[in-house]
Amino acid sequence: MKTRIITALVAILLFFPFVFIGGWPFYLVMFLISTIGLYELLKMRKMTAYPIPMLMTMVLLWTLLLPDYPFIIIAWFHAYQLEIILMTALLLLGYTVLVKNKFTFEDAGFMILSAIYIGLGFHYFIETQSIGLEYIFYGIVVILATDTGAYFSGRFFGKRKLWPEISPNKTIEGAVGGILLAVVVGVIFHLIHPVSHSLMLVIIVSGLASMVGQVGDLVESAFKRNYAVKDSGWILPGHGGILDRFDSWLFVFPFLHFIQFVS
Repeated sequence: MKTRIITALVAILLFFPFVFIGGWPFYLVMFLISTIGLYELLKMRKMTAYPIPMLMTMVLLWTLLLPDYPFIIIAWFHAYQLEIILMTALLLLGYTVLVKNKFTFEDAGFMILSAIYIGLGFHYFIETQSIGLEYIFYGIVVILATDTGAYFSGRFFGKRKLWPEISPNKTIEGAVGGILLAVVVGVIFHLIHPVSHSLMLVIIVSGLASMVGQVGDLVESAFKRNYAVKDSGWILPGHGGILDRFDSWLFVFPFLHFIQFVS
């Protein structure tokens, strides 16, 4: 626990100044974090043995992360994101032929989906920062409240397993406790820094965002269970890897945009 707390404090001190600064310093940090996250996911499936497909996948990830910026090359990549996704898919499928199916159709699909999963998650985090810091911190406090509420509720009241095949330590009582604390903290945050015209909407969105965040956490647990790894990486002592720390973020921030709570 001591290691986790120290790591969390160091990460906050290093990361959040860039959130406040914004602009290219923030973009570069997000590019670095997302690249490490994608590498962790590819490494779980032992895909790092394919450097050419991995480079294509990284380019796809970076394309999805690019902000709408008035610089000719960046603007071009931003304008043709869908075409670049399709071209990457075709190139990866072509690569399966070149290596006589040592790199398979399933491998290509995994790489493309991995880039989209991580790329869109961090893309919407970047978009949220550009819209308003209050939305960034609202999303973060809801996620942290969910984790905290789930941990203590599960520890003191947990009896019924939520999904033992995927995450044996999570309980239904813990999940409910996480949702309740997320709603309370979301409302308190809204009363200090309003994020909507409607308190009822904040209550509903906080509860839904908590549930979505828990799904994101379970998805990451499913990856690790399927590929028989304890943590996605080692870069954050006590927490594991980037995906272990940002798994809920990758679901919550796209969700807040999809329902147009952040727009």
